[in-house]
Amino acid sequence: EKRGKRQVQVRPNSKAVIKFLQVMQKHGYIGDLEMIDDHRAGKIVVDLVGRINKCGVISPRFDVCLGDIEQLASNILPSRQFGHLVFTTPYGIMDHEEARRKNTGGKIVGFFF
Repeated sequence: EKRGKRQVQVRPNSKAVIKFLQVMQKHGYIGDLEMIDDHRAGKIVVDLVGRINKCGVISPRFDVCLGDIEQLASNILPSRQFGHLVFTTPYGIMDHEEARRKNTGGKIVGFFF
């Protein structure tokens, strides 16, 4: 986005990458996703809308219990009103607010703001 691009191509494709991008799309940080099947790992074309300041992955995927979500969010995100952590939980891949609503913890995948 900082380079002025309107579309980017993400490869290789995986279920975790697709779910992460769908969480970003649900919150309005990116536009449409288009999957391209090349009979290999596949590719995704993402339309950018200019809202992403930073997006990253947390490796290794640390276990986070429900009580630690708030502390982790304050450590990683710039403010409480702004940004999202992405977790993989027994209920699927979701952001930290939805994980708190569903009363579940999980492993942290990444963040975006």
